[in-house]
Amino acid sequence: MLPRTPGGQGGFTLIELVMTIVVVGILAVSVVPRFFERSTFDSLGFHDQTLAVLRYAQKAAVAQRHTVCVTFTASSVSLTLASASPPSTTCTMNLTGPDGSAPYRIDAPSGVSYSAVPSDFYFTALGQASSGQTFQVAGVAKTISVESETGYVHE
Repeated sequence: MLPRTPGGQGGFTLIELVMTIVVVGILAVSVVPRFFERSTFDSLGFHDQTLAVLRYAQKAAVAQRHTVCVTFTASSVSLTLASASPPSTTCTMNLTGPDGSAPYRIDAPSGVSYSAVPSDFYFTALGQASSGQTFQVAGVAKTISVESETGYVHE
């Protein structure tokens, strides 16, 4: 922008205006369509929800000193609790989630699923996982891993 001169008016030059229009045009072509593509946001959200559910399952197993079973379908995760103290791995009771729902379960939004259905497993009262897991939500580059020895859930 040109400084005001004592006798004239200040303003933008034609080059500055054209360059601003070019930059806005580039942004409109490359960035704006991503805001209208909801499936990417849904996939990332389901990935984050899956991480949260698995971490909750491990913490609930330790806190309640019971086995917590994790059951997968192509587009959901649900948690159940062993009815007997460890070492029982038969889960028949519904585990209540932090929102009060029982069983605690998350469902994927329409069109979102796991790349391959993970195998079911459980967390022991010590927080250990019965088996190590590595899986992905379709459309998300990050993987979800569960370590068998420690039960550590991470990306």
